[in-house]
Amino acid sequence: MRYATLDNGTPDGRLAIVSEDLATCRPLPGMTLQAMLDGAEMPPPGPEQPFDPARCLSPLPRAYQFLDGSAYVNHVELVRRARGAQMPDSFWHDPLMYQGGSDGFLPPTAPIRGARDWGMDFEAEVAVITGPVPMGATPAQAHDAIRLVMLCNDISLRALIPDELAKGFGFVQSKPACAFSPLAVDPRALPGWDGGHLSGTIRVDLNGAPFGRADAGVDMTFDFPTLIAHAAKTRALAAGTIIGSGTVSNRDKDGGPGKPVAQGGRGYSCIAEQRMVETIMSGEPRTPFLGAGDRVRIWMEDDAGLSLFGTIDQSVEALT
Repeated sequence: MRYATLDNGTPDGRLAIVSEDLATCRPLPGMTLQAMLDGAEMPPPGPEQPFDPARCLSPLPRAYQFLDGSAYVNHVELVRRARGAQMPDSFWHDPLMYQGGSDGFLPPTAPIRGARDWGMDFEAEVAVITGPVPMGATPAQAHDAIRLVMLCNDISLRALIPDELAKGFGFVQSKPACAFSPLAVDPRALPGWDGGHLSGTIRVDLNGAPFGRADAGVDMTFDFPTLIAHAAKTRALAAGTIIGSGTVSNRDKDGGPGKPVAQGGRGYSCIAEQRMVETIMSGEPRTPFLGAGDRVRIWMEDDAGLSLFGTIDQSVEALT
């Protein structure tokens, strides 16, 4: 099943079942995705109608909890290399994770609003939505709790991050509302899903040009059951918890930090990573962060070229 949440003027929208070709949908009267995750009885679907992603909210327009990991340790290593810092060995066996805001997510086609000097950046990620997870869950229990898979644009304000982290208390201002793909998909409908990873190219275009073509199933140090079990070590997770993978990041074939798409590489899933590679290779970054008028698109396709989750398609607007 493929689910979308249509904007009906209420905070949680109306749940709809979307056809495999994403051409039509059938709304479920009175139903929300959170209610479905809580086990509410599903009503008969309404009449079929055209599916318009512009009418979509994020699948969960607001959630009880959003926890974002950093499962692609190559990304973390690049960040530290760019500033000449050693990466602790623990990063390879103890996942990094932060708790993001979840009281309101951006619709998948909503603008990103902010000031250029904030260092606005996108981060293309895979995310899962869980059912209830008990405290102390094992990875096997966590695996069984995965209900849906979707994509995420975890927006970061890079210029604000250093001062926040220096306080030793985590992200707040530097992590504004993020956006998710129009569709959340039952993992059984995803050919690249193996129970813990989603293989396939996560595609990122910036201003119409290919920017990232990383494989989400490659170089993922911690799979989703591991991330969920990590989050549930000391607390239970409510149904409707969202767990993000962190920025999808691949090494180059020779083990290097990766090349831009234009140079035959897989590119990058965020601007910061390209800037890191530029710094490592030439001593300084050249690619600017986002500014007004820029446009980022994030999506995945199956082998036939059919979009799996719809497209996150966001333009940048100056803060007024």
